[in-house]
Amino acid sequence: MGTVTTENSVGKTWDGGNEPMGASYGKLMMWFFIVSDALTFSGFLAAYGFSRFKFIETWPLADEVFTHFPFMHGVSAPMYYVAFMTFILIFSSVTMVLAVDAGHQLDKKKVTIYLFLTIIGGLIFVGSQAWEWKNFIKGEYGAIETKGGSLLQFVDKDGKRVAIAEFAATLPVEREQLTRNKGRWFMEEATLPTYSVEQVQAGFKAHPDLLIRTEVINAQKHKTILSRKESEMRLTQATVVVEGANLTRNEYGSKLFADFFFFITGFHGFHVFSGVIINIIIFFNVLLGTYEKRKSYEMVEKVGLYWHFVDLVWVFVFTVFYLV
Repeated sequence: MGTVTTENSVGKTWDGGNEPMGASYGKLMMWFFIVSDALTFSGFLAAYGFSRFKFIETWPLADEVFTHFPFMHGVSAPMYYVAFMTFILIFSSVTMVLAVDAGHQLDKKKVTIYLFLTIIGGLIFVGSQAWEWKNFIKGEYGAIETKGGSLLQFVDKDGKRVAIAEFAATLPVEREQLTRNKGRWFMEEATLPTYSVEQVQAGFKAHPDLLIRTEVINAQKHKTILSRKESEMRLTQATVVVEGANLTRNEYGSKLFADFFFFITGFHGFHVFSGVIINIIIFFNVLLGTYEKRKSYEMVEKVGLYWHFVDLVWVFVFTVFYLV
């Protein structure tokens, strides 16, 4: 026997008529976008996870990378500012919920207040992320890259990190940057680091209490510290001084870490910045009474869906990059 589909049974399934499941066209399209974007972020984070566990022995330790806090120069505050950023973004998600709820009640004043607080939270987060990038790119201690691509960092006898600027020697040698008109095959190099390899080697020799720490993590979950003799031997293989991080070199450890950090946090930051711009547009429409005239604040609800998605993605990014 064939299956008979009656008009009533179809009506029960698609009760919204031309709005499937009772969702408007705009909300449905927002959900489609969120699902597709979630798959994109999932692919990025999965690639990060595979790369990290492939190079787990040389992967940077988050507690040693993200240690800065505004107006507290020189004070080690691992993860404090990242936790603050996360709190701000989650708080902005709460204010967005309150804005949507006020919209359901057609309360223009409350929608205006809560939407404004959401925008402020988003701006603080984007600004904080830019500040975090600045510190990550600039670096703090510096390191040496060897011929084999290994990374060498400097510590004192107690294992505390020492910046290259604290011991590098001053040599009477004028350094010249390689440019296209001077190099072979029209090659050129990036901006010269503050110190040369020779200055670092001479300064290290003049400070017998210094040791070298490799990027390899030992069984105690700490970077491996070499003996003085081993340190001197490894330093002879130095090829370039590394300061901070970019897409080519990284003073913190594996180069892939910087690549993923810039790409994934930058992609998320772009989403937050886009959300702030959209929220500002919606905010002015609320002030102009556009949605008051329509007797519907659904546009605020649709933007709220996007904002909650961005907040949720950050929870995963925060967990993967900073906690795990």
